[in-house]
Amino acid sequence: MTDRLRDKVAMITGCGSAGPGWGNGKAMAVLFAREGAKVFGLDVAAEAAAETKAIIEGEGGRVETRIADVGNDEHVAAAVAACLDVFGRIDILVNNVGIARVGGPVELDEATWDELMRVNLKSVYLTCRHIVPVMQAQRQGAIVNNASIAAHGWCGVNYGLYGASKGAMISLTRSLAVQYAMEGIRANCVCPGLMNTPLVHKALTRVYGAEGDIATLIETRDRQCPMGHMGDAWDTAYAALYLASDEARYVTGVALDVDGGLSIRYV
Repeated sequence: MTDRLRDKVAMITGCGSAGPGWGNGKAMAVLFAREGAKVFGLDVAAEAAAETKAIIEGEGGRVETRIADVGNDEHVAAAVAACLDVFGRIDILVNNVGIARVGGPVELDEATWDELMRVNLKSVYLTCRHIVPVMQAQRQGAIVNNASIAAHGWCGVNYGLYGASKGAMISLTRSLAVQYAMEGIRANCVCPGLMNTPLVHKALTRVYGAEGDIATLIETRDRQCPMGHMGDAWDTAYAALYLASDEARYVTGVALDVDGGLSIRYV
């Protein structure tokens, strides 16, 4: 521990993992706690949140978790109130929840579009709506939104609707960065590329023609990356840590690609 987030309170949405191993939110929550932050984690899955909580507490960190759907305004308002009641402030907001669906307007129906936007984008609107005023009162805060290089264009899979939600997230983040810069609030995005996480395993084996075959999925996606391998949740977590920390005090409105150079091929 180097205490890069000492005395900070971090609210992290999607703090659990979608399956065995390390998802982005789980890695962020554990890493932030190791760096001295008090973590308030949100997740829709009680078991996943409990696993993250147990790891942090087992390492001597401070953490509280709450089961919440961050696409629901009442859930978000109650979670923010609970965090303030327990820790008294919110210095860092990490918006990490997200769902990915393969397809564009023709392949995916209206209900899928609505759910993608509710989970991936409305959740950011709601957390910012309730937490930005807290940060304004404090005269400081850092927002880190977990986007994707899919926001930039085609990245090997037809992520048309998913990419649209992440592109909108980046646009909103940039607007927040300018609007609140004079009030000591920074807003940035992390844009992961092809990552080796439980959520990816769960979502994409069928897409790569290897249903249930995780090894083939990993091998295929590794070959797509200029570095010869995918990143993992810790790569995302360390990028988010930098943007959340005072080391990035003069960095705002940035969409930081964490993709091993993949997006250079098509940007």
